[in-house]
Parts: sequence; C-alpha cells; structure tokens
Amino acid sequence: MGSLTTNTFSSLDSDGFTTDSKMVIDFIAEYYKNIENYPVQSQVKPGYLLTKLPDTAPYCQESLEDVLKDVTDSIIPGLTHWQSPNFFAYFQSNASTAGFVGEMLCTGLNVVGFQLDCIPCSYRARIHCNGLDGKDAQAPIYIFVLRKWRWFYASDQTHSTLLKGVKLVGIPSSNFRCLSTSFSSEFSLSPQSLEDAIENDIKAGYVPLFLCATVGTTACGAVDPVMDLGKIARKYNLWFHIDAAYAGSACICPEFRHYLDGIELADSLSMNPHKWLLTNMDCCCLWVQQPRLLIESLSSNPEFLKNNASESNAVVDYKDWQIALSRRFRALKLWIVIRRHGIANLMFHIRSHVNLAKRFESLVAKDSRFEVVVPRRFSLVCFRLKHNDACKASELNRKLLAAVNESGRAFMTHSVVGGLFIIRCAVGSTLIEERHVDDLWKLIQEKATDLVEETGAIGD
Repeated sequence: MGSLTTNTFSSLDSDGFTTDSKMVIDFIAEYYKNIENYPVQSQVKPGYLLTKLPDTAPYCQESLEDVLKDVTDSIIPGLTHWQSPNFFAYFQSNASTAGFVGEMLCTGLNVVGFQLDCIPCSYRARIHCNGLDGKDAQAPIYIFVLRKWRWFYASDQTHSTLLKGVKLVGIPSSNFRCLSTSFSSEFSLSPQSLEDAIENDIKAGYVPLFLCATVGTTACGAVDPVMDLGKIARKYNLWFHIDAAYAGSACICPEFRHYLDGIELADSLSMNPHKWLLTNMDCCCLWVQQPRLLIESLSSNPEFLKNNASESNAVVDYKDWQIALSRRFRALKLWIVIRRHGIANLMFHIRSHVNLAKRFESLVAKDSRFEVVVPRRFSLVCFRLKHNDACKASELNRKLLAAVNESGRAFMTHSVVGGLFIIRCAVGSTLIEERHVDDLWKLIQEKATDLVEETGAIGD
C-alpha cells in the first residue's frame, strides 16, 4: 500500500499574496498606460468567448502569468473601456489611485458588515403612509400591495430604477404616476403639474404615497425644483426622496450647491460617489432623515446575532438598514478617497470636467449644422445634427452616433427628450484631457460631413 502524501495547498499566504498582488498592480498600471490604444467600445461579437474557453476547468493550478495572458488575449478585447478618456457615453464610473487603494483594503480585509461586532428604503414609506405604529411595523406586505389606491409620483425623466423599485415593493406599475416634462421647464418636474395630479388623484379616491425628485437626470441632466416639490410633499404627507446619483457629487462645489436648496424637506437622498467622485465601483450613499423607520421595517433579531452592544441600542447594526444581512465595507473606500485627495482636489476634479463640457458645448454652438438641445448644467452636453424634417433628423442622428461609436475612437449614447432623438456627450473620465474633447469633436464633424454628402443638405 502506497504512502499518503500531504496536500500543502494554501489559498492565502503572505508571500504569495505579496507576489501576486504586485504582479496584478503592474498589469493594471500597464493597462492604463495603453488604454487609449484600445477601441473604446467592444468590437467583438456576443458569444466570442465561448470559443476561447477550455471544455473543463484546469485540474492543477496555473501560473498567474498564464492567467493574466488570457485576460489580455481573451477578456480585454471584449471590454468596453469605461476608464478610457474617449468614453463619453453613460455617466462615468470613474476611478482613482485612492479609490483603488480603498478597494484593495476593502477586499483584503474582507469584512462582512452587519453588526458593530463585525465592523470597527422604500419600506419606510409603507409604514409611514399606512399610519402604522412601531409595533405594527412588520405587518405583511400584502396589506400594502392590495390597496390599489397608493401612488408614486415622478417625472418622465426619472431613472428607470425607480419603477423597478416600485415593482419590488409590490406596487403595480399602474400606480406609478409619470408626469410629463417639456422644453419650457428644461425637463424639470413642474410643481404645478405635480399638485394638480395629486389633487385629481385624491378626488378620485386615491392616496398619494411617494415623490421622487432628481438632481441631474440621466437623459439630459435636468434638475427638479427641490424646494417647491418638498413643500408639496410636506403638504400631502408624501415620502420625499431625492435622486442625486450623478450630480450630487458636483454639490461639493459651492457654485452647484443651490441645486439642493430645500434638501431639509427630504426624507431621503441618494448619491453615487462611484459615478463622479473617484470612488471605484461600487459605492452608493443613502441618507435618511428618520433611520428608525427603516429599522422598524427591516430589522431582525435572531438568537445567533444577539450581543450586548446591539441589545443596548447604542450602536448601528446595518443589517437592519437593508434587505441583505451583510454588506461590503464600501465606506472605507470613500473615506480613503476623501482623505487622500482632500476637498480642494475633489472640487478641482469636478470643475475640470465641467469646464471641458463647456468647451465641447461651445464647439457645438459654433457649427451651424448642430444645436445644443438642452441647456448644460453639469458635465453632460446634449446635442444633435439639425434637419428640418423631424423624422429624418432622428434617423440622421442615429446614423451619426453609430458612425462615431463604430469607429472605436469614441463612445457616446443617446436619449429621447421632448420627442427628439439627441446625442449625449458625458464628460467625466478620470484620464480625460482637453485634447480628447477636441478629438471627439473633430471625429463628430468628420462623420457628420460624410453623412451630409450621403444624404443631402441639412436644413435649419
């Protein structure tokens, strides 16, 4: 009978950790050095990776060099490079060295945060508007769902995730009141149209529940009048939420802070530092005025989680603030970003993007073939190639956007506002410089000229 051998496999040891981490850091640094050499948008066909994968997993461990080579050869060609300075599509998920350091610490410490022992929203509206007291806070959701007279209010520019959230908490989409916006209000939600809708619903026997305002909409960067909407929410006892996922970061600069006037009337506010505040994916901040209402709805107290600190009610147990039990230590990333950069550099970061967006906006305005469709507020510019026929204008701009993106030299997206197909240029890459904006505009003009020659003259 043969002798037994001892398996010495170790998945986490200090020497291997140091060696592999340095190798990966060097790999990422090299990627950033060469990022402009890649087509911004992935040029491969869906399913391409299936032909590159082995039929079975490797039986024995492989070297990190081989793994990283496969990343270079197989994974990177399939990526859309969000950190490219030529990425002008969705609101960026920009990165920074500080954010990366924070992410390393977050991942390395691997804290599972749900109680003080473990780390150094919508349900509140259900409780609040049903008039339930604390002891009834765990009432079954069906009490809420079956009452068809509950209504959510938002504008037609509000992010689609709100409707998804409405569905998740059991409210029929038919109870979502989507209020129209227009060029006259620069696509912000009209307080008068909101109040009219609420009054009409009340007269029809419905009970208003929730209002969402947005500071920096995805489609065109519109800003809802927070103060006026907040007063209406107070008048009718609506939960008032402010979605500042994109533009909330800009409000660290004094010149943008007025967009949040009236924030004291809000019940909750969310913003995403991973979009524009150099905090690598992902990090979302949620503020609630009365945390107790979240806790009453989401808390659980199984025996195995009981401890003296929690029983004292003197600590924050985040398991009671969310549906999931645990969470990643994302706050560590943001804390490091703020400390490493400081408020002065973070404001410079925001302002530099805004100034580059202003530059792009001025370039568009100087070309009589184009128009800026919606006034720019932050670093998003919405524009289009003009044509005197509305249908042809949409098709023309679709072709222009496709031509730019298919070149691999830049990537933008579109939206439809007021019935117009428009092109969005979202400035926000960490690596962006003035030359990237200028090169983008030259590319757009080049493709526009080709289209004009192909389709004929463009009317004003």
